[in-house]
Amino acid sequence: MNVDQNNNDSKELKRGLQNRHIQLIALGGAIGTGLFLGIGQAAILAGPSVILGYAIAGIIAFFIMRQLGEMVVEEPVSGSFSFFAHKYWGPFAGYASGWNYWVLYVLVSMSELTAIGVYVQFWWPEIPLWTSSLFFFFVINALNLASVKVYGEAEFWFSIIKVVAIIAMIIFGAYLLVSGTAGEGATVQNLVNDGGFFPKGWLSKDAEGNYQGLLAALSLIMFSFGGLELVGITAAEAENPEKNIPKATNQVIYRILIFYVGALVILFSLSPWRNITAETSPFVMVFDSLGGLNFDIFGQHVSFNKLIANALNIIVLTAALSVYNSSVYSNSRMLYGLAEQGNAPSFLKKLNKNHVPIMAILISAIFAAICIVVNKIIPEKALGILMSLVVSSLIINWVMISITHLFFRKNKDKAAIKTKFPSFIFPLSNYICLVFLIGVLGMLWLTGMRVSVELIPIWMLLLYVSYRLTRKRS
Repeated sequence: MNVDQNNNDSKELKRGLQNRHIQLIALGGAIGTGLFLGIGQAAILAGPSVILGYAIAGIIAFFIMRQLGEMVVEEPVSGSFSFFAHKYWGPFAGYASGWNYWVLYVLVSMSELTAIGVYVQFWWPEIPLWTSSLFFFFVINALNLASVKVYGEAEFWFSIIKVVAIIAMIIFGAYLLVSGTAGEGATVQNLVNDGGFFPKGWLSKDAEGNYQGLLAALSLIMFSFGGLELVGITAAEAENPEKNIPKATNQVIYRILIFYVGALVILFSLSPWRNITAETSPFVMVFDSLGGLNFDIFGQHVSFNKLIANALNIIVLTAALSVYNSSVYSNSRMLYGLAEQGNAPSFLKKLNKNHVPIMAILISAIFAAICIVVNKIIPEKALGILMSLVVSSLIINWVMISITHLFFRKNKDKAAIKTKFPSFIFPLSNYICLVFLIGVLGMLWLTGMRVSVELIPIWMLLLYVSYRLTRKRS
């Protein structure tokens, strides 16, 4: 191979992600803080009915995935939905969706780094949040500076640990319920014993006038499904995207629903829902508080409750590391795609010898590091603030994917092109998603997180002004 060929190769992303990588990247991006930590706040608002909420939100997420999947399979390029918005909707749409996604995953990175500190404090409460965040900040960013295959392999094993752990927890929790080992208070009847399955209704007010109920919890539930769109981000580095992306898209959602719904049924059965708090992982708390779980194994008397709680905390820590790992990857690839469109500085297209966008990773890391400062200044409020901002950015992101897909299909239908991986019940699924997402924004407004809704028009205005300045300069 001559020098020119080497130079050309170094300017392109490398297709090093196999089907198993893609599936576990998407799965790993969605199984993290939203399930292991965010469920505590949602359970307080709605009780056992959050199980139905996760099922509904999962279906909406699947619709969005199929819409994005149809576009990505047709044109597997870097920049994902930002590229499609730019091409089929307009230059500003591409600019806004790309930069909003980047900011979204900077916020997700901050949330996960904060959650990592919370999990570490389960063992060592004396360690400040910011210290743990800083340590893992360096570890994960160093990992992403290696080749995409190294990232994919790391994420594969991160996600395998989470998946195996959740399955084991579901099986073990079911055993405790069936055998009666967990005690008299652990029963499936806990799903309906205290106020029924909808103890706070669909939407109601508490004594202080705050909204509660399943609809009020939907904004927190939606946080859990951010990350599924990572399937689209992997397109430019996926081996055989026409085969692997549809397969990953269809399989991920079923697994997500099984893991979320199955795990939550066990969680709410093992302990009355009122015992769940927002301060720590409900899964760790429930197993840690069961107490007195003793087994005879080969004649040896063993107590398992503390062992299981510690093992679960290792799992939820791994989950947060996995999501942060995916965030670093997706952010760098989105910046790279924006630079290719001309919507970001050209230096962000710089790749290292391993075909990794090194400058995009470093710039994203600098902004994510703000989280460490936030954790230093307001550690008790950091996670709640970041999660509410993430939900708003996620909704903008999903709304733009769904609308972009409408323009995409209009273009393909006009050209009489039959796409390879059509979305479900088009265009009805698009309109269902848009109505649902607007409704979630309404719930954010009602449930005391209105600042995250009020920031949306301000944020879109800032994007438009920066877009006009960028166009004027170029």
